[in-house]
Amino acid sequence: GQSREELADIRDAAEKSHIRIEVGGRGLTEKNLERYVELAVYFSSPIVRMVIDLQEYKPDSDTVVSVIRNALNTFESTGITLALENHDRFHSSVFRKIIEKVDSTYAGICLDCVNSMGIGEGIVQVLENLAPYTVNLHVKDFSVKRVSHMMGFVIEGTPAGKGLLDLPSVLEKISPYGKCRSAILELWTPPAGNLQETLGREESWTRESFEYIRKIIKKP
Repeated sequence: GQSREELADIRDAAEKSHIRIEVGGRGLTEKNLERYVELAVYFSSPIVRMVIDLQEYKPDSDTVVSVIRNALNTFESTGITLALENHDRFHSSVFRKIIEKVDSTYAGICLDCVNSMGIGEGIVQVLENLAPYTVNLHVKDFSVKRVSHMMGFVIEGTPAGKGLLDLPSVLEKISPYGKCRSAILELWTPPAGNLQETLGREESWTRESFEYIRKIIKKP
């Protein structure tokens, strides 16, 4: 991890640029949750986004519930909310059951618009299960194209507004619950010919995506 000096430099640079930092990590263990809550307090982040798995750590859903429950006092005392990200090992119904079993206003969902395709679920099903618990949204647009031999599909990222994601519909499903605090642009940018071209594509996609998102998500 970074030293205190490096963390202070990051915080100072963000403040000078008027950038709000949201903290997130991988590996849902009690030790990790405690560490990331400390970082969230340091950076004034209202949430800790967390992907459950690490390469050698893939807990079952009961273990996930137990770990979160054991960490709830830390979240409640700091006023920080855990945002559990839907990933592609559990169905969205399992994520819903985890949050329902934890049963705390300080535990919710970071809803990623595409991750659950890895377990065969589209955004409609994910929203049906997770919209009521969504505290943070990952705006990730995508395309689905048949491979050349027609025996399968490739799912690939696109700039926001250029793919199959119906962002207005997603927001319409989430907004009635009044829990979602922020939306984060996440791009699955395919590599270009070389590093410089890839970086250029990422910058171009970012600008194009923000132009689209600003039209859809109006500031209050």
